[in-house]
Amino acid sequence: MQNIPMDLLRTFVKAIDSGSFTRAAEAVGRTPSAVSLQIKRLEETVNSVLFQRDAHKLQLTAEGRMMAQHARRILALNDEILSSLRQPNVAGRVRLGAPHEYTASLLPDFLGKFAQSHPNVMLEVTSDLSKNLLRRQQAGEFDLVIALHDGATAEGGRSIHTEPLVWVGSEDHSGHLRTPLPLVLAPPPCIYRTRMLNGLNQMGRSCRIVYLSSSYNGISAAVQAGIGVTVMAGSTIPPGTKILSEREGLPALGQLELRLHRGMASKSEALFRLEDYIAGSFARSAPQRGQMRTGD
Repeated sequence: MQNIPMDLLRTFVKAIDSGSFTRAAEAVGRTPSAVSLQIKRLEETVNSVLFQRDAHKLQLTAEGRMMAQHARRILALNDEILSSLRQPNVAGRVRLGAPHEYTASLLPDFLGKFAQSHPNVMLEVTSDLSKNLLRRQQAGEFDLVIALHDGATAEGGRSIHTEPLVWVGSEDHSGHLRTPLPLVLAPPPCIYRTRMLNGLNQMGRSCRIVYLSSSYNGISAAVQAGIGVTVMAGSTIPPGTKILSEREGLPALGQLELRLHRGMASKSEALFRLEDYIAGSFARSAPQRGQMRTGD
């Protein structure tokens, strides 16, 4: 039985997150040529080509994308074991900003487990739209921000997950059949709102805004009640709703990238632990979140 060295997996993930072997080398304290040799050793170990070598920037092959999912989960479990057994005396305050839908759905579980293993770290969590969070972080309000990015303009931060965008309607109502299409959405600068309106406009389907809320819980309640339909990230779909597809005359909206942004002046050990813990939690939960409810 052959084992995959942990340092090869860590270098592999650093190369993905940084976008180049040169920046990955800086992160792991090696030379670019040493990083290249590590990637080659990893490819030989798993007998697969992980990166497309002819690309101007690093791009994963299909095997590389699968390897990345497994690598992140293995590294996260490794780090969690070490953190639990060493019981480091990490203390301090971390100001975390995250979109409403994640603070209401996934983060309570993730942060609850983090708090259990790091009881001396105080978490200060704030919800807002992604663009607002990033703007506020530049003003010094947050140590760490979880933000959604449009794939075409994603830059900066640490990529931790790619979210499919899906149309969501009530399980008990058929608002998606009405004309014009009733929409439940958030105010600008919501990325979902922009994708939703642009997609409907491009396909020429008439629509009207029937419910406006900046709260994930408010939007979820309105959709559950059959007031209208909305768009959500695939992992944040609430109970009492179902996914609507192109068969219902709705445009495909693609994906968004979820990234972690660390404040320029934030360098505490508590922050580094939380950043790695959140990234690992998303990596470990990816298979479960891929099983989404769809309508008949």
